[in-house]
Amino acid sequence: MHCPFCRHLDSRVIDSRSSEDGTATRRRRLCPECNQRFTTVETTLLTIVKRSGVTEQFCREKVIAGVRRACQGRPVSEDALARLGQQVEYALRARGRARLAAHEVGLAVLGPLRDLDEVAYLRFASVYRGFESLSDFDAEIRRLRAEREPAPHDDEPAEGREPVHA
Repeated sequence: MHCPFCRHLDSRVIDSRSSEDGTATRRRRLCPECNQRFTTVETTLLTIVKRSGVTEQFCREKVIAGVRRACQGRPVSEDALARLGQQVEYALRARGRARLAAHEVGLAVLGPLRDLDEVAYLRFASVYRGFESLSDFDAEIRRLRAEREPAPHDDEPAEGREPVHA
């Protein structure tokens, strides 16, 4: 690490701390040449491997841009999009791997987007999962409804059926 004051090639780490979310390490350093102290912040790079085999650095803004298109015309604020982008990045970093398949990024988007706006979720899922017919949409809508509605208890009659008495 070059000293920002005298450009000396070496420095000594005096203190090292992880950030609250664990995504970065803050280090206090001392230059042995000029005795100046300075701080560095180190983060790990997430590399995304696309289907074609091409790799690129993870970009939260790219995730947000894709979700923004799915949210077009929906009551979703820029703050909510920024929070979603942060959630996705934290989820990906929590996997503890430096290289991830692009498919994993899409999967990480689906959950938070479903919680944010179901219509935007359906739009995103239709592209991401390659919906080809109305039956694909219908199946996904049924799945969403099933997750949202609680299952009937054994002592309660299912809708449209009479209770069974012993």
